[in-house]
Amino acid sequence: MPKVVDPEARRDEVVDAVFRVVRRAGFEQASLRNVAEEAGLAIGSIRHYFAGHTDLMVFAMRASIDRVGARILERVGPLLAATDHGERAEGVEAMLAELLPLDERRREEATVWLAFTTAARTRPELQPLAREAYDGMRRLVRRIVEGVARHRRLPGEPAVETERLCALIDGLTVEGVLHPERMTPELMAAVLRRHLETLAEPRL
Repeated sequence: MPKVVDPEARRDEVVDAVFRVVRRAGFEQASLRNVAEEAGLAIGSIRHYFAGHTDLMVFAMRASIDRVGARILERVGPLLAATDHGERAEGVEAMLAELLPLDERRREEATVWLAFTTAARTRPELQPLAREAYDGMRRLVRRIVEGVARHRRLPGEPAVETERLCALIDGLTVEGVLHPERMTPELMAAVLRRHLETLAEPRL
């Protein structure tokens, strides 16, 4: 009997191969041929699940967004259940930490994400997803900032504090990927924690 292949599982395998190629050699090297070789498949097998290279890259970028988003959603429940300021602060920090390259998995994800967003500058097919992720992070951060404002006095206007925190996350991510020997996970975590503390000044 012919082997039954789970289409969803096979697509995930191909996407993981895309990510490995991108991490190792860069976005431009993630051709169908190279991805197929990385996945141990024939190019025809790739084309069975994806219409072409563009379709595969869009699918992979969507998968990258969804994987990080799923982990962030897992943090929502504990954050909503927090009963005091200390628990809320820990919940917020844990949620935002999912966006930073603090361990091997998140560093690999951040490396791939930076490659995709850089490619999106000149590839129109990727730009809607890049904007979606950009806007999604800002909505998340804005809600966090507004939540802090309900209990504490913000150093600045909510819109400004939103952009300040987003810029911090973006900067730490880039530095953590490009200069991991200097921007270590411990330093990134400490910088994020200190920044969040500046948002939590008690109201007078």
